[in-house]
Amino acid sequence: MAEKTQRSLLLLLCLSGLVHCSAALVFWTAVVEINYFISPNKTVDKDCECGIFGRNSPLAQAAGVVVIPRGDPKGCGPDPVYNVSGSTWIALVKRGNCTFSQKINAAKRQGASAVVVYNVDGSGNSTANMAHSDALEIAIMIGNIQGVEIASLVRNGTEVRMMIDVGSPHGPWMDTYWLYFMSIAFFIVTAASVAYFLFISASRLYNMRMHRRAERRLKSEAKKAIGRLRVRKLKQDDEETASESHMCAVCIESYKAGEVVTVLTCDHIFHKACIEPWLLEKRTCPMCKCDILKALGVEADEKDSMSQTSPQEVTVITVAGGEAMYEVPLTDPLNFDPERQQHHYDNGAFEGEAARGQ
Repeated sequence: MAEKTQRSLLLLLCLSGLVHCSAALVFWTAVVEINYFISPNKTVDKDCECGIFGRNSPLAQAAGVVVIPRGDPKGCGPDPVYNVSGSTWIALVKRGNCTFSQKINAAKRQGASAVVVYNVDGSGNSTANMAHSDALEIAIMIGNIQGVEIASLVRNGTEVRMMIDVGSPHGPWMDTYWLYFMSIAFFIVTAASVAYFLFISASRLYNMRMHRRAERRLKSEAKKAIGRLRVRKLKQDDEETASESHMCAVCIESYKAGEVVTVLTCDHIFHKACIEPWLLEKRTCPMCKCDILKALGVEADEKDSMSQTSPQEVTVITVAGGEAMYEVPLTDPLNFDPERQQHHYDNGAFEGEAARGQ
């Protein structure tokens, strides 16, 4: 049982480690929505789930006017990098020349509510899960084509407003709902382990309870059996006190006149004070292992019901030319008396009749 419990715990720990390890591979997409005017009466609205939140970015919404850096589109120059025209704005920078953290911090120092990094030339609309451990601001990456388009609009004087929203989780080797699946599997394994532990504990408690109940019942029956055993007080001229070769097998001491002994069903005798505690625990003779409960029929109602219903084996004594005269049971478990097992038969009367007949 201990080995099975250890295996369950090991499986639980492995699954927990797998969940944590896999969680590090999760990335969250970002919904990017832009709108701008191409004429006083015409507005262009575009939205797509085409951005990816940075590994160290908070998963939160952001909105504002898009602002690009002055001069270098990669936003790696010294402060001030941006020409800020509004109170709420989002920085749009190109990937390269410096770290993501440097780009994000440069925009943060001038008050950007979020930073959007678009990929390098020739990468199409592919993105990456960027790391920026030194900058814990809202930051996403979008594809090069989309980023160049937005930057061109801003550079031409078009006011582009952008809203960033949280998309959905994704993993590199599982579908969208893999995290939920792993969480459910984790809780199932945990619940199964707890249920198994409770079942084993309850089973052990039940077995211990039944064992104690059986022990109490057997002790109660042993007390009844002990009360039916014959007790003697040794005298000076008894055989047991005449020689030191006779001794109690429990305490290994010779018998003395005046001591009280108990005679078991197998005719072995012991000191009463020695044998009674032994019989309460063992219920058998220390010398021949005779079961006093069976010998006295204390357990006959529960354990010996089959033996009571089966016919007893008998010895039939016959004489040539005559009928069966005696039927003597070989065993009598309900009344074990050695004297009853010693039968002497006198056939003198039959012999006399036979002689007269001749």
